[in-house]
Amino acid sequence: MTTPRSVALERLAYTLAAPVLAVAPNVYPDSPVNQVVQLAGAAGIGGIFLAARSDEPGAGRKILRWSPLVLAAAVDVAAGHTPGWGPWWLDGLLAAGWAAAGSFVLPFSRHTRRRHRPAAAAPQPQVAEAAEPSPAVPDDGADLLTREVRLMWENAGMPGRTHVVKATRHPGMRHDMTILLRASEPGRPITGLSEAAVAAPFAVPSSDVVLAEVAIQPGRQGGPGWMEAHITPDANQRRRQAPTDQERWTDKVGSPKGGAPGSVLVHKTRDDERGVTFYRAKMADSTETPRIDLAKVCRALKLPEDDSCVFVLIDGAEFLISAFDEPPLSQIFSATRELLTPDAKGMYVCGFTITGQPVKTMVYQHDKNAPAHGLTLGVSRSGKTQFFAIHMAAQSLDGQVVWLGTVRKDEKTTVLGRYIDRQGSNALWMARSLRAAKALCEIRADMPWPHDGQPHDYKPGDPRCPYRQLNVYGDEFMTAAQDADFGEFIQKDGEDLTVTGLKYGIGFNPAGQSPFAHNGFSTEMKDNLRQNSRPVIFNMGSPGATRKAAEGTMENAYDVPTIPARYSRSEGSAIERAMRGEADPENGVSTGGVAVIVLDNGRAVLMRSLYADFDTDLSELFPDEVNRLTDHEIAELEKRGLWFDWNEPVRPGEFWPEPDEDDDGDSRSRRRSGGGGGGGRGGGKRSSTSRSEQVTSPRQALEAIKSLNNA
Repeated sequence: MTTPRSVALERLAYTLAAPVLAVAPNVYPDSPVNQVVQLAGAAGIGGIFLAARSDEPGAGRKILRWSPLVLAAAVDVAAGHTPGWGPWWLDGLLAAGWAAAGSFVLPFSRHTRRRHRPAAAAPQPQVAEAAEPSPAVPDDGADLLTREVRLMWENAGMPGRTHVVKATRHPGMRHDMTILLRASEPGRPITGLSEAAVAAPFAVPSSDVVLAEVAIQPGRQGGPGWMEAHITPDANQRRRQAPTDQERWTDKVGSPKGGAPGSVLVHKTRDDERGVTFYRAKMADSTETPRIDLAKVCRALKLPEDDSCVFVLIDGAEFLISAFDEPPLSQIFSATRELLTPDAKGMYVCGFTITGQPVKTMVYQHDKNAPAHGLTLGVSRSGKTQFFAIHMAAQSLDGQVVWLGTVRKDEKTTVLGRYIDRQGSNALWMARSLRAAKALCEIRADMPWPHDGQPHDYKPGDPRCPYRQLNVYGDEFMTAAQDADFGEFIQKDGEDLTVTGLKYGIGFNPAGQSPFAHNGFSTEMKDNLRQNSRPVIFNMGSPGATRKAAEGTMENAYDVPTIPARYSRSEGSAIERAMRGEADPENGVSTGGVAVIVLDNGRAVLMRSLYADFDTDLSELFPDEVNRLTDHEIAELEKRGLWFDWNEPVRPGEFWPEPDEDDDGDSRSRRRSGGGGGGGRGGGKRSSTSRSEQVTSPRQALEAIKSLNNA
């Protein structure tokens, strides 16, 4: 066998240095050689001390590496302190022993052999064929955890053809760690690596593994060839048993199958005074729109699935979920003159939201310099007339004139009649009020203003205006529009008033149970009402009908809040009551007065309108004096035959000409389409000899067909 060159050179160095160690201290005590040897020994002692203090592997090899220098210094010091060559030539024996020990141990050559080729004298294993080179990277001084993880990774077959660069244990965790992976072949992306492939070597569930991309950092590459794997069995165990609010939201609400997928919880706050918990969240991608399933959110957050206590408010990519201990809208907010008095912009408080915020609506449009229409929808006993009362009070406090027409007489409208200019309770009265309001457009168009003697369009709040704003109400307008005798006039004049009335200070305020054309609203009429008012929709009979009615009044269909039929709290388990044969508890509370108001930006807000108690004196809400038309306006209406007691029976020729006697002497009347004029203008009835009138609408065609039975 041949001796490696490093071994031969090391033995030669020991052989040549041994005589120097024995001779120099005895022959040349002051020679610099002694100082060099002693300094080398001191350096060796320092190296041995540092190696012993280090926790890194290979400390024994380092100590062995420094031992020849320390022993050489010891021999030099001993030779310098013995008289002569010492007893029995001790100096020479020590130097020879040092050389022999160094030649036998060979610390330097044996240490360097570990990282280079094997010694030539070592027997070479005979293999039949060359083994495939291992993709593992040689030892780079990694810590113990990284080396253990690498061993487990290699035993698993290098999943995804990746190599473990570093493993980092999470603080305070026993098993949780993050491992940094890179592709074994440089320049190749990591493909085919799954959570299950990472979880298998560490014997953890795949749900406890999360793969993430690696961002490029100074001193470290990134991109598709790198990947991080977060292995967190301890944290997930705690997360499953006692999750934080953020973790519960991420797992149950913001997950792809959650109640608000793609969302993250910003914060959770509690207001003990108001008894409400707020969950403020936003979309992780600010360009996405929240898609919220409130029932799923309630189940995920362990909240009662109750429409009367849990509400959602959406604002762009953010949304707020409010969970109340008690139904917030069951509280009664009494109307006061302070709340109903309009400000300089014509706005007054008409109700409060679930969060206690005041909601305002307008008696005129300050930004458009025009009056305001009104649209109020809801089924019977939903709160429409209550809202009429506060809206009329606000208009009256602003100095405006109010007319109220209804289809049938009731207690509340009769009470309101004491505080407004005119009030009536049948379809004829409503038709006369709309006809008079339409005529006022012509009258006001010619009324001169005192400052320059010229007529002008109405300007809210302008003290120079010679007339007051007029607000015409039509309760149950859809029912009145379908009246057999006067429905056509009501619908036609109401539509004309919504289009032309704003120029002359006249606002139209219909109310009913549907905003759609087949129930009395034309598209033109609905568009004008929507653009020049803040529609208020009370309970329409079901959440679906309420939502549909609200969307019908919105330019863009935002999410519409739900108004339940009654406020009902869930008591116990419905399944247990069914198994025991018990009846469900009757704990409903009426939602009368709760409405959806559509604001100017098209957003629908849930509110509780102010309450006007009709059992008490409403004079506290209305001004002391009732606002009336001017004498000039009344005189002009009287000239046209439109100003009188509108409760009188139909006057001859008021809506249609007097009937003519036919050949048989029978008095037969035929209605004519159109209407709206006074004193027979645009009249309505005719004889059988005047059927040649032109038919211009489906309703006229229907009337013409009906008249053929006596042809």
